[in-house]
Amino acid sequence: QVQLVESGGGLVQPGGSLRLSCAASVSIFSINAMYWYRQAPGKQRELVATISSGGSTNYAASVKGRFTISRDNAKNTMYLHMNSLKPEDTAVYYCKTTNTPWGQGTQVTVSS
Repeated sequence: QVQLVESGGGLVQPGGSLRLSCAASVSIFSINAMYWYRQAPGKQRELVATISSGGSTNYAASVKGRFTISRDNAKNTMYLHMNSLKPEDTAVYYCKTTNTPWGQGTQVTVSS
């Protein structure tokens, strides 16, 4: 079973940037869709971004133009580049594929 481990979260000021990483335990070359989700305190988990094996991407309206999802099949890693961060981006961020369990996530806190 594929295991995914998120990293790269932290505390950042509004307007700042972070890059999240999602490392897979096996090759991701044959994995079709990969996802980034987030869950803010007291809110439901929401889908943030999707990337297909061919590199097609989709974003939630709230992050479009600020976040970029990418994948490096050679490194078995997916990324989420986050720019112009806002306090409302504060959440635990998770990476996922269709058949993987939820991991621990990585905390992103945007605050001055």
